[in-house]
Amino acid sequence: MRMTPLAIIVGSLLLLFTIVFMVVVTPWYTTRNQAPSEIFRHRETPEAQGRLIYIENGCVYCHTQSIRTIDWGIGAERIAQAGDYIADHPILLGSERTGPDLSQEGGEHPDDWHMAHFVNPRFTRPMSIMPAFKFLGTDKLRLLTSYVQSLGMKDADARVLRQLYWKEAATRAYEAGPVENVRWLHDHVPEGWRILPNPYPTTPAGLARGHKIYQDFCFGCHGPIGDGMGPAQPFIYPPPLNFTILKNTDISGGILYYQIMNGITGTAMPYFKKDLESEKIWDVGNYVAVYFINQTDADGEPKAIDAANEPMDMPGEESSDQPPVGPDLPE
Repeated sequence: MRMTPLAIIVGSLLLLFTIVFMVVVTPWYTTRNQAPSEIFRHRETPEAQGRLIYIENGCVYCHTQSIRTIDWGIGAERIAQAGDYIADHPILLGSERTGPDLSQEGGEHPDDWHMAHFVNPRFTRPMSIMPAFKFLGTDKLRLLTSYVQSLGMKDADARVLRQLYWKEAATRAYEAGPVENVRWLHDHVPEGWRILPNPYPTTPAGLARGHKIYQDFCFGCHGPIGDGMGPAQPFIYPPPLNFTILKNTDISGGILYYQIMNGITGTAMPYFKKDLESEKIWDVGNYVAVYFINQTDADGEPKAIDAANEPMDMPGEESSDQPPVGPDLPE
């Protein structure tokens, strides 16, 4: 075959047709009759307006809205399906996962958390690299919040209703005064956690780790001295907990762990069970207990076998069920 001008033109057209067929025609044909998924619903007007703000400000450049089978991080409670997107034009799947995926973000937080986050993301996530959107103004931020709270559709609606239900209860408890507020907060921790001491001793290294974790995740709401007066406080109601009111309340390490791990639905306190490993939650709990509450049950009874990395008692110090070492080790 000779490489004539006609052969080049015909070959190029065949190649172009093949690409168009594979990239445009085939996907259109396979999705044109896609049925809605079980969670699909059409968006309400404020949500649709918020979606336009999301597009205009390039949120899709950093946030995806698609959970794949290999994604099991924050928000990965459901694999995305084609029927989730049948009303989206354009579809905002995204490709960069610089920030967390948002496909199931609705109801993960109450509205006031989102408002504080959009004004300045460092208020709620001190390590965030997301730019501040305070310049949008309150009205647009409310629309943007409506859109984000719709992500997850029917599943998100159920989570939002749960947030609203518990926000009413949390608000009543807060407005009843500090004593009632603390009682309400602690009564919702399962009994097994309420009597559980922090299993990690308050070593200098552990407290230093707790300090770093507190700076990375907590001080935006609870403030640098634990009084609940962080930069997010003006946007949040009920306001962040003032840890100093927990003095003389016999709060256990288990209570702190459970509330850090599972969050307090209805308030701006999120769960950290998908952000922090177990020891980090215990460490930040120790830090809060020692520096803000002035009491700790760390390494108290009932005790179990110490973890392998915990320091041994030094010679001359009182021992606590430590195994024999050195020449006393049994043969």
